[in-house]
Amino acid sequence: MSDWHDWIGREQRSADRLDPALAARWCATFDRSPPDGTAMPQGIHLCLCTPEARTEQLARDGHPVRDDTPSSFLPPLPLQRRMWASSAMKFREPITVGASIERLSRIVSIAKKSGSRGDMVFVDIDHETSVDGRLSVEERQTLVFLEALPPGAPLSPPETSDAETFDASAWDLHRRVVPDERLLFRYSALTFNTHRIHYDEPYAREVERYRGLVVHGPLTASLLLQLAGERFGENRLACFEFRGLSPAIAGESLHLAVRKKNDAVELGAFAPDGRQITKATAALG
Repeated sequence: MSDWHDWIGREQRSADRLDPALAARWCATFDRSPPDGTAMPQGIHLCLCTPEARTEQLARDGHPVRDDTPSSFLPPLPLQRRMWASSAMKFREPITVGASIERLSRIVSIAKKSGSRGDMVFVDIDHETSVDGRLSVEERQTLVFLEALPPGAPLSPPETSDAETFDASAWDLHRRVVPDERLLFRYSALTFNTHRIHYDEPYAREVERYRGLVVHGPLTASLLLQLAGERFGENRLACFEFRGLSPAIAGESLHLAVRKKNDAVELGAFAPDGRQITKATAALG
């Protein structure tokens, strides 16, 4: 695999506006009422400054083609499977309806590793989202690129019992949700995400070897942020970090939980059998 050092420091700038229509669609997607004021809940930034690649510029998986031209933000890694591995966010001020949004994205590291999944490349990207010229959200996003799986590879995650065995007793607040195909479609539309694992089940199963449609990592993170808002009040988090541990599959229960231990906030998303989907931590501002 090549050395992608030349991509370190590459930047991408984008602009958007959080208009009332987008705010209303975000609230409708999550079955929420509009906020009382203009400040939107934390997590809305994930649906702003979305990709603008033309359809003809999309690769087979639905993501923009990566090549060695100056217009390609990400390097042309030969690894075909892409995942949003984790994010670490710092919230400076709320994003308000009607605000002008600017985002500066910068590649800060590219690391090659090998493990049980074969060759992997981790790409760290820093995003700075500004609202009317003021810094609002800082985020370090980690993408991981993996080798393609052979056609006969086992489907992921493994089949489990339908029994609901997740124990919520150790958590301060717990909610059970079932992300279905409608929710995945709407979130893909909000984020202009054409990754086929979220809407094309034959592709998800036959090519990327998932057991069904995959729930977006940032969608699960958004649900956890909303649970934190329910527990502590909206826009109360100073920081939030999440890491994907296992795929969540559309149509299956997802248990969301939050608890406070001293000054730390712990959050998690779990499958019905207790398998952890997402691990997250936060701190109150």
